[in-house]
Amino acid sequence: MSETPLSIENAQQFLFAEARALDDKDWDAWLGFYAPDVEFWMPSWSDDDKLITDPQSEVSLIYYAHRGGLEDRVFRIRTERSSATSLPEPRTSHNISNVEIIEQTGGECRLRFNWVTFSFRYKTVDTYFGTSFYTLDTSAARPLIKRKKVILKNDYIHHVVDVYQI
Repeated sequence: MSETPLSIENAQQFLFAEARALDDKDWDAWLGFYAPDVEFWMPSWSDDDKLITDPQSEVSLIYYAHRGGLEDRVFRIRTERSSATSLPEPRTSHNISNVEIIEQTGGECRLRFNWVTFSFRYKTVDTYFGTSFYTLDTSAARPLIKRKKVILKNDYIHHVVDVYQI
């Protein structure tokens, strides 16, 4: 297990590289950021303006219990079998700010950061913004995302949201 903590600069570079893979639609590189047992969750907001707390019993905007779900999502995007993706594919720009290392212990690093994503398709720009919480496995030479929780703060949108927009 790595005893060297992840620096804020290395954490930022990791996040920027993941965002670049999404913007470039480099799906294989993007999937390479995720551990096989990753939990990828975007909770929805309840009617009383609180986030849901249980992806197993409440409706989430996105929920995958492991990387296989993300791999299936990428397959659907690539083969145009996605209800959220149609041609032309959207052009995106992911912007990350306020990166914080919340905690580092025993080969794990917990991060929090804010993000804004601009998505352009059909001569329209959509803006998505929120806060994300990552748990990285830092015990190997390259960190991997073990948990990703994405809080979409402008969840009143006019179409289906997908993994490349957040």
